[in-house]
Amino acid sequence: MMNVNKIMDKALCRISLTDKEVLYLLQLTDPLQREKLFLTARMLRQSCFANQVFLYGFVYFSTYCRNDCTFCYYRRSNTGCARYRKTPREIIDIACALAESGVNLIDLTMGEDPHYLSQHQAGYDKLIEVVALVKQATKLPVMISPGVVPRNVLQELKNAGASWYACYQETHNRQLYETLRVQQSYDERWAIKVYAKTIGMLVEEGLLVGVGDCGEDAVHSLREMNKLGAEQIRTMSFVPQKGTPLYSRTATNNMDEINLIAVMRLLFPDKLIPASLDVEGVQGLKERLNAGANVVTSIIPPEAGLVGVSQSTLDISEGNRTVKGVLPILRDCGLTPAATAEYVSWLERKQGQAAKGEAVCE
Repeated sequence: MMNVNKIMDKALCRISLTDKEVLYLLQLTDPLQREKLFLTARMLRQSCFANQVFLYGFVYFSTYCRNDCTFCYYRRSNTGCARYRKTPREIIDIACALAESGVNLIDLTMGEDPHYLSQHQAGYDKLIEVVALVKQATKLPVMISPGVVPRNVLQELKNAGASWYACYQETHNRQLYETLRVQQSYDERWAIKVYAKTIGMLVEEGLLVGVGDCGEDAVHSLREMNKLGAEQIRTMSFVPQKGTPLYSRTATNNMDEINLIAVMRLLFPDKLIPASLDVEGVQGLKERLNAGANVVTSIIPPEAGLVGVSQSTLDISEGNRTVKGVLPILRDCGLTPAATAEYVSWLERKQGQAAKGEAVCE
């Protein structure tokens, strides 16, 4: 019989948890036991980050994509979604507005847009230029999420100013992966993240829950994330998207995601763990922060014509997914936005550790 108190004591002493203990925590439903889990997660966050939270500005600059992922609204074959591709000038203006609002990082995300990825070097050069221009204009750290790119291109993106490479496996169950990321190589997607680590980039890995996965899959994913050495790990609940094969799948409640955020904090106290506004908007932010998250992602300016990925419009036009919109919630949680200097200091320290050769498993 598992005992939550004993598992929490182990976590606070930084003693590794067994797979059975991790699975037990992921499946907690009792409110009192879950609150013990969340309290421990907050204590571990406090020990590593004090009361500081990092804020990420989200620039989803192209919704075109060459892939046909079964869960994604912007999959290639969905003719019902609005497509756009922002110009470099528009991207820079949006990024600068986000910088002025107080975010710590600019997250440049796109679908795997053929305009950039299927025109050989001419397309890659356009993408590299966008990164360089945003870095130069904002002086902020930049995360790039372009999908799978060749190794030399990733190196050039780093040289242009990208500190982070975000590329999500979404599941580490290969059989499930094949049903989600149709006709995309699992190994190729994994290998480019391993390579990113070797050239000194920080990596974000991601997990989607509610797409046919089970608790054992989540335990396996957490072990894989540890092998990768990802410095930022995120989980999001599946949101059914109109025009996709999974639209008819019933969305589960957020319990799995919230438990997983807390368990991530127990296993990886010093990692960055996002509370995404792209699942339940600002209404879901407090719950995710109270589970141990320490990054607010998907902050989107209201009048830039941008969309989210999972929730394309939720809370955007209302101006809720802004720095101003999330500050009251941070205060309610006893948290405060970190200064960008603090974030850059953390980032440089981690990059320095990477340069010394942390273990990465291929």
